[in-house]
Amino acid sequence: MTFEMPQPSNGPSEASSSAGTVTTPGLLLSPVGAADIDDLYAMHSDPRVWTHLPAARHDRIEQTQRLVDVALEGWAANGLDYWSVRLGTDGEGSTVLGMGGCSLRAGRAWNLYYRLHPDIQGHGYAQQLIGAARASAAAHRPELPVVAYLLEHNVGSRRAAERAGLQLVWNGPDAGNPNPAAVRLIYADRPVDDETLHAFSG
Repeated sequence: MTFEMPQPSNGPSEASSSAGTVTTPGLLLSPVGAADIDDLYAMHSDPRVWTHLPAARHDRIEQTQRLVDVALEGWAANGLDYWSVRLGTDGEGSTVLGMGGCSLRAGRAWNLYYRLHPDIQGHGYAQQLIGAARASAAAHRPELPVVAYLLEHNVGSRRAAERAGLQLVWNGPDAGNPNPAAVRLIYADRPVDDETLHAFSG
């Protein structure tokens, strides 16, 4: 699969939005919907997306359906949740090539999620997605921290968080991971209290 790559840019100030849909110089970000499930399942079931955690790969479309349902509940309750990601040159109705944004966690923090199809990784789009997500979170509940919860050996995700300016605020065992040696990292855009850390680390 090949895609025409728009020129990437990292600045969240360059994003524009309308009714939940956000555009950046390279991406079209729209609230996830039922029509996106097949594309999202294709991505979440791709082993290349889960090299850091193979056990989390979706092997049933119902898993993706539940992910979308939870995001739709978030949109309805909080006015913000995860987007479906498309290349900006492709427009609405084109193939979904990622999922991400900010979802409210336990009413205490915004959970930052960014997952892109392998074919569009490495072009600066993660930073555009993260920038748009942080700007939207700040517009909705600026008093809440933005938190990224990731595995230590997921180097790409860790670098994306650090490049976006998030700071490491916690590290520890990854509860429930089949690999007992796995370490979880929590990054945030500001200091967070113990209750917030517990909401993410369990």
